[in-house]
Amino acid sequence: MPTVIYINSQGETFEVEAEVGQTVMQAAIFNNIEGIEAECGGSCSCATCHVYVAEADQALFPVPDELEDELLEGVATERKATSRLSCQLVLMDDHERVTVQIPEAQY
Repeated sequence: MPTVIYINSQGETFEVEAEVGQTVMQAAIFNNIEGIEAECGGSCSCATCHVYVAEADQALFPVPDELEDELLEGVATERKATSRLSCQLVLMDDHERVTVQIPEAQY
């Protein structure tokens, strides 16, 4: 079972167990992790689930497709090389631990 570690903008850490096949966004919503708004419900159309994936965990996920890359251009906080939309990060069996940082704002 994958474990997702969320670090909020104040540096607080929250660790949750997620189901294989869930997205990082769904795991946050189902576990009441604040800071990931997910207004569109995970349909990759709003960019309010922006996170920074830990450098060491980048290779666990495919690179952003064209739609995600386009939406990342309009995020409310700084876009970094590690920026991703958490609705596009599907957790798999081999994802033992994934760490993401939640930006200060989604709007």
